[in-house]
Amino acid sequence: MKDLIPFFEFEEIIPLLTKISIFGGLNPTQLYKIFKILNKGDYKDGEYIFKQGSKPTHIYIILKGKVKMVEEINSNFYQLFEFEEGKCIGEDSIIGIYPHTLSALAVGEVELIVIPRKALLNFYETDKDLFSLLVLNIAREISRRLKMTDNLLLHYIDDPSQSK
Repeated sequence: MKDLIPFFEFEEIIPLLTKISIFGGLNPTQLYKIFKILNKGDYKDGEYIFKQGSKPTHIYIILKGKVKMVEEINSNFYQLFEFEEGKCIGEDSIIGIYPHTLSALAVGEVELIVIPRKALLNFYETDKDLFSLLVLNIAREISRRLKMTDNLLLHYIDDPSQSK
């Protein structure tokens, strides 16, 4: 795992957090608890954020730049999605039990908010209301991603020439 730095300016980061879907409905006290577990990670163009097959350990929120999600098959890379500022990746790390099915690669210079799985799971012991709301929001986000994947598959079914 890359070296990460904690955030120090609550007022600077809170306006961003309120726009992130997995933090929807959180009150200021809950947002402050989230703030205390946040770290920042910087990635260079082409650098892996996580690799396909690796164990999910963090949730990442894109502060700056883009991240492409690729599937690696026989040393070939197939880009499935690209996410921009304000989007999350790795949300399933808190509820998922399977390794990452895709790799995440930085496109250009990328700055991420990094949230450790362990810290999120700790909320189960310390603040069940916060934990429940986070899990519900994450489940909703995963459901939206599943819909995106369904639409992608339907696109290829409707236009078989796209699959070659």
